[in-house]
Amino acid sequence: MHGSVKPNETLVPKGGESEITLDKNFGFSKQFASYYELGEEVGCGFFGCGLWFFLVYLLYQGEEMQHERPDVAVKVISNFGAILLAFSFSSSEITKVGEEKKRRIDADFKEGGQRNWIQVLFNSGMSTVLAVVFWKLSGLQDKCLDTKESTVITSLIGGIIGHYSCSNGDTWSSELGVLSDAQPRLITTFKPVRKGTNGGVTMVGLVAAAAAGSVIGLTFVLFGFFTRSCEYDVALKQILVIPLAAMAGLCGSLIDSLLGATLQFSGFCTVRNKVVGKPGPTVKKISGLNFLDNNAVNLVSILLTSLLTSIACVYIF
Repeated sequence: MHGSVKPNETLVPKGGESEITLDKNFGFSKQFASYYELGEEVGCGFFGCGLWFFLVYLLYQGEEMQHERPDVAVKVISNFGAILLAFSFSSSEITKVGEEKKRRIDADFKEGGQRNWIQVLFNSGMSTVLAVVFWKLSGLQDKCLDTKESTVITSLIGGIIGHYSCSNGDTWSSELGVLSDAQPRLITTFKPVRKGTNGGVTMVGLVAAAAAGSVIGLTFVLFGFFTRSCEYDVALKQILVIPLAAMAGLCGSLIDSLLGATLQFSGFCTVRNKVVGKPGPTVKKISGLNFLDNNAVNLVSILLTSLLTSIACVYIF
């Protein structure tokens, strides 16, 4: 338990007996609800729900196949599960870095980077759909990026890689960029802006986005050596996924920043002394129209990056 349990001092009389206290918290501390962000918040992190729903799906399919090809079931789960876990683990750990500094800057700061169900849906729904379609079309067989074998499969894999490279890149860029000592500059005008401004970029943030994408690409390539069977030249060409994923991470972050600077409102609240995302009587506008919120910006940037990565994979592989 987090903190000591202090019973609720509600008296319960019973006849002539001495009065006793009833613990209305049922043994939990009063801080339990706030600590675990109950209600709208999703405790499984950035995209944990999509991750676990899909892993359950794969495990179910794996059970069906174990009687015929148990090795295939293991490969299916380990390869794509590795990409999902690489994203989920790395983004969650990066979010925890410098929390005290982020709390002072970010008006919407949440402990541990918790997100509500809408954010989870907007950021993980498309990848889950792409993955399910991929496994259905491939017959639960892991495939290489190879248009000679299947253009559709190659494009689907590219879309999934682009999705997680973009999501990871955006997370790393936002979480590490705000910790940089450098002054952010608005991507549309290159003018200095306050930290936390939508569309503000730093060199640290851009490098972090590329590094985050390369983590996804590296995971795909390394686990592919154990889960995919390709001809030598095709297998060797899969290494190109690493720089491609790095570019997808960087591209996704730039698209996100461009949308944030133009179609997402940023203003400085003189009362809270923080950059906020909604206009108000005490808010001085910095940039952007009040047209898209953060969820919509993430969704559009993921869609565009996934599409571009998918097209790139078809041309490269």
